[in-house]
Amino acid sequence: MKKNHVVQIGPAPSLINEYLASNYEVVKLWEHEDIVQTLKTRCQECVAVVTSAKYGLKNEWLDFLPALKVVSSFGVGYDSIDAQELGRRGIQLGNTPDVLNDCVADTAMALLLGAGRGLVRADRFVREGQWTRAEFPLMCSITGKKAGILGLGNIGQAIAKRLTGFDCEIRYHNRSEKQGVPYRYEPSLKELATWSDFLFVMCVGGPTTYHLINDEIMTALGPKGLLINVSRGTVVDEEAMIKALQDGRLGGAALDVFEHEPYVPEALMELDNVVLMPHLGSATVETRQRMSQRVIDNLDAFFREGNVLSRVV
Repeated sequence: MKKNHVVQIGPAPSLINEYLASNYEVVKLWEHEDIVQTLKTRCQECVAVVTSAKYGLKNEWLDFLPALKVVSSFGVGYDSIDAQELGRRGIQLGNTPDVLNDCVADTAMALLLGAGRGLVRADRFVREGQWTRAEFPLMCSITGKKAGILGLGNIGQAIAKRLTGFDCEIRYHNRSEKQGVPYRYEPSLKELATWSDFLFVMCVGGPTTYHLINDEIMTALGPKGLLINVSRGTVVDEEAMIKALQDGRLGGAALDVFEHEPYVPEALMELDNVVLMPHLGSATVETRQRMSQRVIDNLDAFFREGNVLSRVV
């Protein structure tokens, strides 16, 4: 039986690579120096694209993919893919939501505890032999504090569930109030920040949320407030955040994502009130396996039934 043709934009986990190699005719685009020429000469029959939030899909490439009907992307975020343009062209887009909710929520809690209780600083304090010469400073308690969540989607709700175990009071801000949740809706992001001890950033990336967390919001969060970002680096004005941290107008930050990954401003690395992670929100063996399987299942479902399982457009 003739195999369907697939363009793979960038490297993927081994489960995806091996499955594609066995079941599809694959063009590994990243292995070619002249990408446009490869698209023109080798990808005219390609019905599917496999990519990720990291590698995305450029709009200008779509004109060289006349047979394209489906895009299966590794990751829940798709701000590097123009979903609206795909929809206009009648191309389905599938991603990998839900299977990573708990893992990302766990990462958010690790960042909260790491920054709030000073775990990274304390580790360095012990390793550098400072314990024999000084006392480690007192940090803040987590239990019973006020936690604000920007973006109460599935991951945001998983974070909220964990926060209830710390007896935290929880409020959230969305574009609109969410029905059926036991948390108070705050229509003003600034008011949510003013109220919060901790502010979790869990909204989607893209132009609609670009620098939504700006100087005004961080100043409202205040000199004792902690900003935790496990969504997209572009949601936070990084330069404004650095200045607010340096000036003491923002108490601390715990970050898994950055504006220009993998590049992190040197100024952030020099601050003791910041915890940094290299975008590891979903990076466990179990979760990456489930995400990989969803990429495969989205493709297979499209070719079997005409629709991906986790459809964005």
